[in-house]
Amino acid sequence: MTVDEDTRWLDWVTKQFETIAGDDKEIDLDEFKTALKVKESFFAERFFALFDSDGSGSISLDELFKALDLLIHGNETDKLHFLFQVYDVDGSGSIDTDELKTVLKSCLHESAISLPEEKLDDLTLALFESADRDNSGSITFEELKAELENFPEVMENLTISAANWLKPPDLDPKKHQTPRYLTRAYWQNNSRKLLFLCMYFALNLLLFISAMLHHRHGGVWFMVAKGCGQCLNFNCTFVMVLMLRRCLTWLRATWVVRVLPLDQNILLHQMVGYAILCFTLVHTAAHVVNFVQLSRRTGFGLGEYLLTTRPGVGWVGGTASLTGIVLQLLIFLMVLCSSTFVRRSGHFEVFYWSHLSYVLVWVLLIIHCANFWKWFVVPGLVFLLEKMVGIASSRMGGLYIVEVNLLPSKVTHLVLRRPQVFHFKPGDYIYINIPVIAKYEWHPFTISSAPEQSDTLWLHVRSMGQWTNQLYDHFRQSENQLPGPKRPAAGPRKRRPEKDQQEHMFSSADSNGSVASNEDEAIELTLFRQNGSGTRASPTRAQAPEEPTRDNPGRAERGESGSPREVSAKFTENHRLCNIRCYVDGPYGTPTRQIFASEHAVLIGAGIGITPFASILQSIMYRYRMRKQNCPSCNYSWCENIKDNDMKLRKVDFIWINRDQKSFEWFVSLLTKLEMDQADEEPEGRFLEMHMYMTSALSKNDMKAIGLQMALDLLAKKEKRDSITGLRTRTQPGRPEWGKVFQKLSEEQKGKVHVFYCGAPSLAKVIKAQCETFGFSFYKENF
Repeated sequence: MTVDEDTRWLDWVTKQFETIAGDDKEIDLDEFKTALKVKESFFAERFFALFDSDGSGSISLDELFKALDLLIHGNETDKLHFLFQVYDVDGSGSIDTDELKTVLKSCLHESAISLPEEKLDDLTLALFESADRDNSGSITFEELKAELENFPEVMENLTISAANWLKPPDLDPKKHQTPRYLTRAYWQNNSRKLLFLCMYFALNLLLFISAMLHHRHGGVWFMVAKGCGQCLNFNCTFVMVLMLRRCLTWLRATWVVRVLPLDQNILLHQMVGYAILCFTLVHTAAHVVNFVQLSRRTGFGLGEYLLTTRPGVGWVGGTASLTGIVLQLLIFLMVLCSSTFVRRSGHFEVFYWSHLSYVLVWVLLIIHCANFWKWFVVPGLVFLLEKMVGIASSRMGGLYIVEVNLLPSKVTHLVLRRPQVFHFKPGDYIYINIPVIAKYEWHPFTISSAPEQSDTLWLHVRSMGQWTNQLYDHFRQSENQLPGPKRPAAGPRKRRPEKDQQEHMFSSADSNGSVASNEDEAIELTLFRQNGSGTRASPTRAQAPEEPTRDNPGRAERGESGSPREVSAKFTENHRLCNIRCYVDGPYGTPTRQIFASEHAVLIGAGIGITPFASILQSIMYRYRMRKQNCPSCNYSWCENIKDNDMKLRKVDFIWINRDQKSFEWFVSLLTKLEMDQADEEPEGRFLEMHMYMTSALSKNDMKAIGLQMALDLLAKKEKRDSITGLRTRTQPGRPEWGKVFQKLSEEQKGKVHVFYCGAPSLAKVIKAQCETFGFSFYKENF
């Protein structure tokens, strides 16, 4: 620190100390725990004991300055000595196995990592054996220092990073930087979108000016109203064209995708929606001013112009004003309910139902404006045709949910029986309707199984809104209402007393309740079923119940909609077989269809954002296995580096970011099998590299986590398996340092890098900015 920075830091710490200490000018243990914001009291107590140099039971300002000066201004040896004292609980001058185990157990809790006691013993032993170089049965300071020298990145930034209250706010003025939207990289990476927007604004301007000139006899405000009205004719039609999903999916397979920004149709749809709102406000305001002027020259008042049909304004019964007011309210409501706040706050149904008013908007527009139907007729017919095709395809054949897995963090894994005529691409999504949850609601979800999986479709649904929570609770409640696992596996079936006749389920003989084993079993069956190669029987799985038919009425009961529903199922604690009717509309394409045309693909999933990449990774590895070659005289295998029209990929990097440990269980079995496909080293390095990040885990340079991360590294090298996920890939703590990650990707030189992302919008902005810096193409999953 400079002298000025040091002075400002001292002032800041003094101010924070006085706020926390209160009138007694001392910080006790409880106040210290609150200020430090640690989860595990062990570290708070150890830090407090070391800060309290005089053993008075409280920390004075001088004691705080002395300790912080060592941690911030001290050299590496000083910081290591402080760390050693934290680990040396009894103050004997050495660390024994019990002390190390106690510290590691606290580290696990601080990083929100749950491991069995046996694994904790393995971690303790791995770190102890590595550090205790003289086999004396204890770790001295010199031995700990020698061990830490193997982690140079840790030595540079060793600190108590959780004590944010000790860090002064950044008061330095930000350096002048060129705005992101004015950089050359931004224009290069967004050239299609920017060109399209220029054409869009130019067309609106042209329509506005031509309409004004055509009605120049009516005065300025009349001209403005007509100009906005002409733009509304175009935009109210164009906003529909941007959501013709089947047409856009077809266009993605043509050369048009290289010219038009088809992958950003949702963003453009939103922009056109806001443009409609703006044009509507100006159009209405201009007409109101015009009516004020007319009321002075005619016998009608302003209220009559706005709220009655007497003046005869409009081409259908003089209803232009009345329909215009209703249109204004509907458009405002649709824009409001489609805001991010509504859609992302668990109220998707509000957005869904309010958006259905577009039908009423179009009807009112046809009545309101004499020329709108001319703009609407062709796109409207295409839209109607798409809807008819969607309804017909969704009702053709019987689709049933045949299996359900309840995964951690309230994720519902649905397995659907796949029709033979249903074809899709990796990363595509569908709309699904499940009448037993909501009869008239359709919700979009990415298909998480690969196209090569011929007999089933997978959907992973995160509970984030009303409908998704109802879906999860439907199966969870069914589980709670059923007999326990110790009851007989089957018995006489009884009718449910509930009015809606929900599915009645019987307990399974297999009741271990292991999510990982259920997932693993499902994936194992998938590998046997690919390309219709056959199925494998499993003692814990039964064949799906027969579809209810007229000839077999005893197997089903009628729901309120009249459609047959199977009322029996077999289940374990988190896994059950069932036969629930559903309807599917799709599939629809997404930006991820560009993956196989890439040379170096980087797939980034945040949380449940892994779902499109689950399908893609399975499909990629299926094609990878088709290319894999084996030496006839030995066990050596390799993958030929061949480019073709189906797959130009030379390298795939998969980055998965999760907040907690349990979230990795969603797809850990799938990732394990993908790693097994690459058991042998390739001549040019691994074709698929995985990078796992757990954001709740503290980073390696934090004193509360350094021992644990060292132990995890040592045990992973020893067992060739990560202790957190069970994968060979080591799970990294904290968030990725995107600058370093993208720099490494750039240095690999495996061809043009295309980054595909699915997850939180806030992280998308960060990754997109990095892509623009490095010149990578960026695609965001959005539907």
